[in-house]
Amino acid sequence: MDLKEYITIVEDWPKPGIQFKDITSLMDDGKAYKYATDQIVEYAKKVDADIIVGPEARGFIIGCPVAYALGLGFAPVRKEGKLPREVIREEYGLEYGKDVLTMHKDAIKPGQRVLITDDLLATGGTIEATINLVEKLGGIVAGCAFLIELTYLDGRDKLNGYDVCTLLKY
Repeated sequence: MDLKEYITIVEDWPKPGIQFKDITSLMDDGKAYKYATDQIVEYAKKVDADIIVGPEARGFIIGCPVAYALGLGFAPVRKEGKLPREVIREEYGLEYGKDVLTMHKDAIKPGQRVLITDDLLATGGTIEATINLVEKLGGIVAGCAFLIELTYLDGRDKLNGYDVCTLLKY
């Protein structure tokens, strides 16, 4: 299945000059969404994942069905102030400033093999911060899986040394 047929390109959104890759049209199609999920499930099996981790919110959309299909747990990574129990935090850079991601302090057990999922690999900052959180807790990043990779933004460079799976490249 050619998943690019299910991605809608939205011109000039959220600002002029940007070609936004909208995954909701893929999610609207049950067969395409299942196919994409199944591809990441197979990758999770290959890397022998024990738990799935995803940053909000689209990492949930990708990771939760993968975790469900494999009978594994899912650990969310969220913006500061969104998780109710004790957390660890990771500050990371944005184009114009900084942001913070958090994860429950007990979300990952030392030695667990973690698959990190998200919809898009762009600059790599969010995933790099997520990797740092997982590793602070003693987890082993078995791999990172994405629906889309924007190769022209070189996000993969920040993931050097980690196994990466992307279903579509632009």
